[in-house]
Amino acid sequence: MIIKIDNLNYVYNANTPFEKKALDNINLEVEKGEFIGLIGHTGSGKSTLVQHLNGLIRVQSGSLYIDGFDISKKETKLKKIRQKVGLVFQYPEYQLFEETIYKDIAFGPRNLGLNEDEIKARVIEAMDIVGLDYETLKERSPFELSGGQKRRVAIAGVVAMKPKVLVLDEPTAGLDPNGRDEILAEVFDLFKKGGITVVLVSHNMEDIAKIVSRILVMDKGKIVMDGLPRDIFKRRQELEDIGLGIPQITKFMQEYKARGHDINSDILTVEEAKEELIRYLRGNENA
Repeated sequence: MIIKIDNLNYVYNANTPFEKKALDNINLEVEKGEFIGLIGHTGSGKSTLVQHLNGLIRVQSGSLYIDGFDISKKETKLKKIRQKVGLVFQYPEYQLFEETIYKDIAFGPRNLGLNEDEIKARVIEAMDIVGLDYETLKERSPFELSGGQKRRVAIAGVVAMKPKVLVLDEPTAGLDPNGRDEILAEVFDLFKKGGITVVLVSHNMEDIAKIVSRILVMDKGKIVMDGLPRDIFKRRQELEDIGLGIPQITKFMQEYKARGHDINSDILTVEEAKEELIRYLRGNENA
């Protein structure tokens, strides 16, 4: 088990008039190699939870284990935990600071004390994973790149640390549809090839439906749903009651079925919907 959380609670501004409980008795187990989608409205506790995973926020009460290490203990070295859990924030390109792309991606591996040959190998591999050409771009300034390319450099800097868990907090925010699809495809390829555990935080239900294997739903600091994407998105009314939605194509298929069409509405993607509608329409032609 790569992540184990028992009775995790967190309160902002404790013992003040502004006290706010951000996490309320979180219990969670994540196996190695899972692809988790974490959803919830703004203020539900998602970011607070994922920032606990690499020690950016320290445990107040409860316990949190990463790859067997209890990071709720003060004596646990956070440097070791941050080698295991890579966290990519929303708009990660704002964290770029080196004069060349190579130096920016190499910063983390260099801090691990690796030799230059290993650092170079990691930079080359990370750039390849996120779709950046090493020879063409290594000496360029990251600030000369497009928004999508900057995002790739920032993600590559985390990937180069070879984490066992990769946490992405709204990694496609602000990108155009093509840029969003490319980033998600690269993250999925990394997941498939690298065998790492991925936690994807997103408000985009279409993105979540396309690639994750398990969804966690948060509301008011609690995990209120935990299951397969198809099972979660069947609970449309419950999701809407807490300010969330379902993928647009799933909503369309559910409403189309409600009008009397005998179709399978258990659909998550446009590709699935296309196949189901073709099957249905051909069946009616032959009737």
